[in-house]
Amino acid sequence: MSITEKDDQLINVLRENARMSVTDIASTLGVSRSTAQKRLEKIEEAGVISSYTVVLSEAYQKARVRAHISVTLDAKKTHSVIAKIKDNTSVEEIHSVSGDYDLIVIVSSTTVEMLDKAIDGLIEIDGVERTSTAVILSTKLKR
Repeated sequence: MSITEKDDQLINVLRENARMSVTDIASTLGVSRSTAQKRLEKIEEAGVISSYTVVLSEAYQKARVRAHISVTLDAKKTHSVIAKIKDNTSVEEIHSVSGDYDLIVIVSSTTVEMLDKAIDGLIEIDGVERTSTAVILSTKLKR
């Protein structure tokens, strides 16, 4: 599927506010409501937009305790470990990385105690061989 300039503008409008009504999207783009609806359906059906999500406020995120956990895995259990990590609701991101560790897992919680439980749960997964945790003290730049 080729993305037109109007499709790209629609995507940018949705990035700013995915809850915007089709009528408001059409007005913002300067097209008819039916045109906006058709473009939206076209890019959804093509898989350009796979889902809509919630973007949490900066104030809410600052109030949470976050950590980066570097994880070394038993290579034979990589897929099962990742599946179990995904089940942990404190996990925000999982990155496969090169170097001394296999994964970087970013966890977040409302309290240090809950963060500690999330980290303990990760360590207990069969196939996790070693971890190193760094609690995030502050964020200096986020783009």
